[in-house]
Amino acid sequence: MKKPITLVFWFGTILLIIVVGIIGFMLTEHYNFLDALYMTVITIATIGYQEVKPLTTNGKIFNIIFIVSSFTIFTYALSRLTRYMVSGELALYLKNRKLMNAMEHISNHVIICGFGRNGQQAAKILRQHKTDFVVIDNDENHFKEWLEDHTSLISILGDATDDEVLIKAGIQKAKALLLTLPTDADNVFIVLSARSLNPHLQIISRAGQKSAVKKLKTAGANHVILPDKIGGAHMATLVSKPDVIEFINNLWGDEADAINIESIDYNMLPDSLKDKSIQDIIYAPKTGVNCIGIKDKEGRFIINPSPDTIIQAHMKIMLLGTMHQMSSMKAYLEKA
Repeated sequence: MKKPITLVFWFGTILLIIVVGIIGFMLTEHYNFLDALYMTVITIATIGYQEVKPLTTNGKIFNIIFIVSSFTIFTYALSRLTRYMVSGELALYLKNRKLMNAMEHISNHVIICGFGRNGQQAAKILRQHKTDFVVIDNDENHFKEWLEDHTSLISILGDATDDEVLIKAGIQKAKALLLTLPTDADNVFIVLSARSLNPHLQIISRAGQKSAVKKLKTAGANHVILPDKIGGAHMATLVSKPDVIEFINNLWGDEADAINIESIDYNMLPDSLKDKSIQDIIYAPKTGVNCIGIKDKEGRFIINPSPDTIIQAHMKIMLLGTMHQMSSMKAYLEKA
Protein backbone atom coordinates (compact mmCIF):
# COMPACT_ATOMS: atom_id res chain seq x y z
CA MET A 1 0.00 0.00 0.00
CA LYS A 2 1.41 3.41 -0.98
CA LYS A 3 1.88 6.15 1.57
CA PRO A 4 -0.71 8.94 1.36
CA ILE A 5 0.76 11.70 -0.81
CA THR A 6 -1.19 14.37 1.08
CA LEU A 7 0.35 13.57 4.44
CA VAL A 8 3.91 13.26 3.15
CA PHE A 9 3.72 16.36 0.93
CA TRP A 10 2.37 18.81 3.50
CA PHE A 11 4.51 17.49 6.32
CA GLY A 12 7.53 17.82 4.03
CA THR A 13 6.50 21.39 3.14
CA ILE A 14 6.42 22.44 6.79
CA LEU A 15 9.76 20.75 7.43
CA LEU A 16 11.30 22.47 4.38
CA ILE A 17 10.18 25.92 5.60
CA ILE A 18 11.74 25.29 9.00
CA VAL A 19 15.01 24.10 7.44
CA VAL A 20 15.20 27.17 5.18
CA GLY A 21 14.63 29.45 8.17
CA ILE A 22 17.31 27.75 10.25
CA ILE A 23 19.89 27.92 7.45
CA GLY A 24 19.00 31.55 6.66
CA PHE A 25 19.43 32.79 10.23
CA MET A 26 22.63 30.81 10.68
CA LEU A 27 24.14 32.36 7.53
CA THR A 28 22.94 35.98 7.97
CA GLU A 29 23.20 36.31 11.76
CA HIS A 30 25.69 33.52 12.56
CA TYR A 31 23.29 32.03 15.12
CA ASN A 32 23.90 28.58 16.56
CA PHE A 33 21.38 25.89 15.66
CA LEU A 34 19.13 26.36 18.71
CA ASP A 35 18.93 30.16 18.33
CA ALA A 36 18.24 29.80 14.60
CA LEU A 37 15.47 27.27 15.30
CA TYR A 38 13.99 29.59 17.93
CA MET A 39 13.95 32.54 15.52
CA THR A 40 12.42 30.39 12.78
CA VAL A 41 9.61 29.14 15.00
CA ILE A 42 8.62 32.55 16.40
CA THR A 43 8.77 34.05 12.90
CA ILE A 44 6.56 31.56 11.06
CA ALA A 45 4.22 31.24 14.06
CA THR A 46 3.94 35.08 14.30
CA ILE A 47 4.21 34.85 18.08
CA GLY A 48 6.13 38.11 18.38
CA TYR A 49 8.70 37.17 21.01
CA GLN A 50 11.86 39.26 21.18
CA GLU A 51 14.76 38.36 18.88
CA VAL A 52 17.81 36.62 20.26
CA LYS A 53 19.70 39.79 19.40
CA PRO A 54 18.97 42.81 17.16
CA LEU A 55 19.02 41.81 13.52
CA THR A 56 21.62 43.13 11.10
CA THR A 57 20.63 44.64 7.75
CA ASN A 58 21.11 41.30 6.02
CA GLY A 59 19.12 39.61 8.74
CA LYS A 60 16.24 42.07 8.38
CA ILE A 61 16.14 41.60 4.59
CA PHE A 62 16.14 37.81 4.98
CA ASN A 63 13.47 37.98 7.70
CA ILE A 64 11.18 40.13 5.50
CA ILE A 65 11.51 37.72 2.59
CA PHE A 66 11.12 34.72 4.89
CA ILE A 67 7.95 36.08 6.53
CA VAL A 68 6.30 37.00 3.23
CA SER A 69 7.14 33.72 1.52
CA SER A 70 6.65 31.32 4.40
CA PHE A 71 3.64 32.60 6.35
CA THR A 72 0.98 31.83 3.73
CA ILE A 73 2.54 28.54 2.71
CA PHE A 74 3.10 27.41 6.30
CA THR A 75 -0.44 28.34 7.40
CA TYR A 76 -2.02 26.58 4.42
CA ALA A 77 0.15 23.48 4.83
CA LEU A 78 -0.63 23.31 8.55
CA SER A 79 -4.37 23.66 7.90
CA ARG A 80 -4.31 20.89 5.29
CA LEU A 81 -2.31 18.63 7.58
CA THR A 82 -4.71 19.28 10.46
CA ARG A 83 -7.70 18.67 8.21
CA TYR A 84 -6.17 15.40 7.06
CA MET A 85 -5.83 14.17 10.63
CA VAL A 86 -9.13 15.50 12.00
CA SER A 87 -11.22 14.23 9.06
CA GLY A 88 -10.24 10.64 9.84
CA GLU A 89 -8.15 10.08 6.72
CA LEU A 90 -5.04 9.47 8.81
CA ALA A 91 -6.86 6.99 11.05
CA LEU A 92 -8.15 5.21 7.95
CA TYR A 93 -4.65 5.06 6.47
CA LEU A 94 -3.19 3.63 9.69
CA LYS A 95 -6.02 1.08 9.89
CA ASN A 96 -5.46 -0.02 6.29
CA ARG A 97 -1.71 -0.23 6.85
CA LYS A 98 -2.28 -2.40 9.93
CA LEU A 99 -4.60 -4.61 7.88
CA MET A 100 -2.07 -4.99 5.08
CA ASN A 101 0.66 -5.92 7.58
CA ALA A 102 -1.63 -8.54 9.10
CA MET A 103 -2.60 -9.95 5.70
CA GLU A 104 1.05 -10.37 4.73
CA HIS A 105 1.53 -12.88 7.54
CA ILE A 106 -1.74 -14.79 7.24
CA SER A 107 -2.57 -17.73 4.98
CA ASN A 108 -4.71 -20.87 5.06
CA HIS A 109 -7.28 -18.77 6.91
CA VAL A 110 -11.07 -18.49 6.89
CA ILE A 111 -12.98 -15.53 5.43
CA ILE A 112 -16.33 -14.66 6.99
CA CYS A 113 -18.66 -12.57 4.81
CA GLY A 114 -21.29 -10.93 6.98
CA PHE A 115 -20.68 -10.30 10.67
CA GLY A 116 -24.15 -10.39 12.13
CA ARG A 117 -25.24 -12.98 14.70
CA ASN A 118 -24.34 -15.97 12.51
CA GLY A 119 -21.00 -14.52 11.49
CA GLN A 120 -20.03 -13.64 15.05
CA GLN A 121 -20.97 -17.11 16.29
CA ALA A 122 -18.82 -18.67 13.57
CA ALA A 123 -15.95 -16.35 14.53
CA LYS A 124 -16.32 -17.39 18.18
CA ILE A 125 -15.93 -21.08 17.31
CA LEU A 126 -12.98 -20.42 14.99
CA ARG A 127 -11.31 -18.37 17.72
CA GLN A 128 -11.74 -21.24 20.21
CA HIS A 129 -10.00 -23.56 17.76
CA LYS A 130 -7.24 -20.99 17.17
CA THR A 131 -8.09 -20.70 13.47
CA ASP A 132 -7.15 -17.43 11.77
CA PHE A 133 -10.03 -15.59 10.15
CA VAL A 134 -10.78 -12.33 8.34
CA VAL A 135 -14.17 -10.65 8.47
CA ILE A 136 -15.90 -8.65 5.71
CA ASP A 137 -18.96 -6.52 6.45
CA ASN A 138 -20.36 -3.19 5.27
CA ASP A 139 -21.65 -2.24 8.74
CA GLU A 140 -18.94 -1.00 11.09
CA ASN A 141 -21.27 -1.40 14.10
CA HIS A 142 -20.96 -5.18 13.79
CA PHE A 143 -17.20 -4.89 14.32
CA LYS A 144 -17.72 -2.66 17.37
CA GLU A 145 -20.02 -5.26 18.95
CA TRP A 146 -17.29 -7.89 18.66
CA LEU A 147 -14.51 -5.62 19.90
CA GLU A 148 -16.47 -4.89 23.09
CA ASP A 149 -15.69 -8.44 24.25
CA HIS A 150 -12.54 -9.25 22.23
CA THR A 151 -9.28 -7.38 21.88
CA SER A 152 -8.54 -7.83 18.20
CA LEU A 153 -10.17 -8.48 14.85
CA ILE A 154 -8.87 -8.49 11.29
CA SER A 155 -11.77 -6.79 9.55
CA ILE A 156 -12.50 -5.17 6.20
CA LEU A 157 -15.28 -2.62 5.87
CA GLY A 158 -16.70 -3.17 2.40
CA ASP A 159 -19.02 -5.04 0.07
CA ALA A 160 -18.14 -8.74 -0.19
CA THR A 161 -19.70 -8.89 -3.67
CA ASP A 162 -16.76 -6.80 -4.90
CA ASP A 163 -13.87 -8.96 -6.14
CA GLU A 164 -11.33 -6.39 -4.95
CA VAL A 165 -12.61 -6.73 -1.39
CA LEU A 166 -12.31 -10.52 -1.55
CA ILE A 167 -8.77 -10.24 -2.90
CA LYS A 168 -7.93 -7.78 -0.13
CA ALA A 169 -9.14 -10.40 2.38
CA GLY A 170 -6.71 -12.93 0.89
CA ILE A 171 -9.23 -15.11 -0.94
CA GLN A 172 -6.50 -16.61 -3.12
CA LYS A 173 -4.62 -18.06 -0.13
CA ALA A 174 -7.59 -18.79 2.15
CA LYS A 175 -8.74 -22.33 2.94
CA ALA A 176 -12.44 -21.62 3.49
CA LEU A 177 -15.16 -19.03 2.94
CA LEU A 178 -18.22 -18.68 5.20
CA LEU A 179 -21.15 -16.74 3.77
CA THR A 180 -23.66 -15.53 6.35
CA LEU A 181 -25.29 -12.68 4.40
CA PRO A 182 -29.10 -12.53 4.71
CA THR A 183 -29.67 -12.14 0.95
CA ASP A 184 -29.44 -15.34 -1.10
CA ALA A 185 -28.70 -13.44 -4.32
CA ASP A 186 -25.62 -11.85 -2.73
CA ASN A 187 -24.43 -15.22 -1.46
CA VAL A 188 -24.80 -16.79 -4.92
CA PHE A 189 -22.87 -13.93 -6.51
CA ILE A 190 -20.05 -14.20 -3.96
CA VAL A 191 -19.84 -17.98 -4.43
CA LEU A 192 -19.37 -17.49 -8.18
CA SER A 193 -16.68 -14.85 -7.67
CA ALA A 194 -14.86 -16.77 -4.94
CA ARG A 195 -14.85 -20.02 -6.91
CA SER A 196 -13.26 -18.27 -9.91
CA LEU A 197 -10.63 -16.63 -7.69
CA ASN A 198 -9.77 -19.82 -5.78
CA PRO A 199 -10.93 -23.12 -7.33
CA HIS A 200 -9.76 -25.15 -4.31
CA LEU A 201 -11.56 -23.02 -1.71
CA GLN A 202 -14.05 -24.70 0.63
CA ILE A 203 -17.23 -22.61 0.50
CA ILE A 204 -19.98 -22.87 3.11
CA SER A 205 -23.01 -20.66 2.58
CA ARG A 206 -26.15 -19.73 4.44
CA ALA A 207 -29.45 -19.91 2.57
CA GLY A 208 -32.62 -18.14 3.56
CA GLN A 209 -34.88 -20.01 1.15
CA LYS A 210 -34.88 -23.73 0.32
CA SER A 211 -35.01 -22.86 -3.39
CA ALA A 212 -31.59 -21.19 -3.09
CA VAL A 213 -29.82 -24.38 -2.00
CA LYS A 214 -29.55 -25.84 -5.49
CA LYS A 215 -28.46 -22.50 -6.96
CA LEU A 216 -25.69 -22.08 -4.37
CA LYS A 217 -24.37 -25.60 -4.96
CA THR A 218 -24.51 -25.10 -8.71
CA ALA A 219 -22.56 -21.86 -8.29
CA GLY A 220 -19.83 -23.75 -6.44
CA ALA A 221 -20.71 -23.96 -2.73
CA ASN A 222 -19.50 -27.13 -1.01
CA HIS A 223 -22.11 -26.96 1.74
CA VAL A 224 -25.31 -24.96 2.19
CA ILE A 225 -26.89 -24.36 5.60
CA LEU A 226 -30.57 -23.55 6.21
CA PRO A 227 -30.62 -21.92 9.69
CA ASP A 228 -34.42 -22.17 10.05
CA LYS A 229 -34.41 -25.87 9.20
CA ILE A 230 -31.58 -26.59 11.63
CA GLY A 231 -33.23 -24.51 14.35
CA GLY A 232 -36.56 -26.31 13.98
CA ALA A 233 -34.94 -29.74 13.99
CA HIS A 234 -32.88 -28.76 17.05
CA MET A 235 -35.98 -27.73 19.01
CA ALA A 236 -37.88 -30.89 18.08
CA THR A 237 -34.94 -33.09 19.08
CA LEU A 238 -34.73 -31.29 22.43
CA VAL A 239 -38.17 -32.72 23.13
CA SER A 240 -37.56 -36.27 21.89
CA LYS A 241 -33.85 -36.67 22.80
CA PRO A 242 -32.87 -33.97 25.30
CA ASP A 243 -29.79 -35.78 26.65
CA VAL A 244 -28.41 -36.31 23.14
CA ILE A 245 -28.80 -32.62 22.31
CA GLU A 246 -27.19 -31.62 25.60
CA PHE A 247 -24.26 -33.88 24.74
CA ILE A 248 -23.96 -32.35 21.26
CA ASN A 249 -24.15 -28.83 22.69
CA ASN A 250 -21.14 -29.62 24.83
CA LEU A 251 -19.13 -30.11 21.65
CA TRP A 252 -19.22 -26.34 21.15
CA GLY A 253 -18.17 -25.44 24.70
CA ASP A 254 -15.09 -23.31 25.25
CA GLU A 255 -14.22 -24.70 28.68
CA ALA A 256 -11.12 -26.84 29.12
CA ASP A 257 -13.21 -29.99 29.78
CA ALA A 258 -15.68 -29.40 26.94
CA ILE A 259 -16.26 -32.37 24.68
CA ASN A 260 -14.64 -31.97 21.29
CA ILE A 261 -14.70 -33.88 17.99
CA GLU A 262 -11.89 -33.45 15.47
CA SER A 263 -10.59 -35.28 12.44
CA ILE A 264 -7.02 -36.25 11.63
CA ASP A 265 -6.13 -36.66 7.98
CA TYR A 266 -3.67 -39.33 6.86
CA ASN A 267 -1.35 -36.58 5.59
CA MET A 268 -1.25 -35.04 9.08
CA LEU A 269 0.31 -38.17 10.52
CA PRO A 270 4.10 -38.35 10.91
CA ASP A 271 5.83 -40.89 8.67
CA SER A 272 6.37 -43.23 11.62
CA LEU A 273 2.60 -43.56 12.15
CA LYS A 274 1.41 -43.75 8.54
CA ASP A 275 -0.07 -47.11 7.49
CA LYS A 276 -0.34 -48.09 11.15
CA SER A 277 -3.36 -49.32 13.08
CA ILE A 278 -5.73 -47.13 15.09
CA GLN A 279 -4.34 -48.84 18.18
CA ASP A 280 -0.81 -47.64 17.39
CA ILE A 281 -1.89 -44.14 16.38
CA ILE A 282 -4.60 -43.26 18.92
CA TYR A 283 -4.55 -45.57 21.94
CA ALA A 284 -0.84 -46.26 22.42
CA PRO A 285 -0.01 -42.65 23.51
CA LYS A 286 -2.74 -42.85 26.21
CA THR A 287 -3.84 -39.23 25.74
CA GLY A 288 -7.45 -40.10 26.58
CA VAL A 289 -8.96 -39.48 23.15
CA ASN A 290 -11.16 -42.10 21.51
CA CYS A 291 -11.68 -43.02 17.88
CA ILE A 292 -15.41 -42.86 17.14
CA GLY A 293 -15.16 -43.35 13.40
CA ILE A 294 -13.10 -43.21 10.23
CA LYS A 295 -13.65 -41.99 6.68
CA ASP A 296 -12.35 -44.59 4.21
CA LYS A 297 -10.84 -44.10 0.76
CA GLU A 298 -14.27 -44.10 -0.89
CA GLY A 299 -15.55 -41.37 1.42
CA ARG A 300 -17.74 -43.69 3.50
CA PHE A 301 -17.98 -43.25 7.27
CA ILE A 302 -17.42 -46.25 9.50
CA ILE A 303 -18.61 -45.90 13.09
CA ASN A 304 -16.63 -47.47 15.95
CA PRO A 305 -13.98 -49.16 13.78
CA SER A 306 -11.80 -51.94 15.13
CA PRO A 307 -8.56 -50.77 16.82
CA ASP A 308 -6.72 -53.05 14.37
CA THR A 309 -7.95 -51.04 11.35
CA ILE A 310 -5.01 -49.78 9.27
CA ILE A 311 -5.10 -46.08 8.36
CA GLN A 312 -4.02 -45.66 4.76
CA ALA A 313 -3.75 -42.78 2.29
CA HIS A 314 -6.92 -40.69 1.72
CA MET A 315 -8.41 -41.84 5.03
CA LYS A 316 -9.38 -39.75 8.07
CA ILE A 317 -9.78 -40.56 11.77
CA MET A 318 -12.61 -39.03 13.84
CA LEU A 319 -11.59 -38.39 17.43
CA LEU A 320 -13.63 -37.63 20.57
CA GLY A 321 -12.15 -36.04 23.68
CA THR A 322 -11.80 -32.90 25.74
CA MET A 323 -9.92 -29.92 24.38
CA HIS A 324 -7.06 -30.73 26.77
CA GLN A 325 -6.91 -34.32 25.50
CA MET A 326 -6.98 -33.10 21.89
CA SER A 327 -4.09 -30.75 22.59
CA SER A 328 -2.11 -33.64 24.10
CA MET A 329 -2.83 -35.78 21.05
CA LYS A 330 -1.69 -33.05 18.64
CA ALA A 331 1.47 -32.52 20.69
CA TYR A 332 2.19 -36.26 20.52
CA LEU A 333 1.77 -36.32 16.72
CA GLU A 334 4.11 -33.35 16.34
CA LYS A 335 6.81 -35.06 18.38
CA ALA A 336 6.40 -38.51 16.80
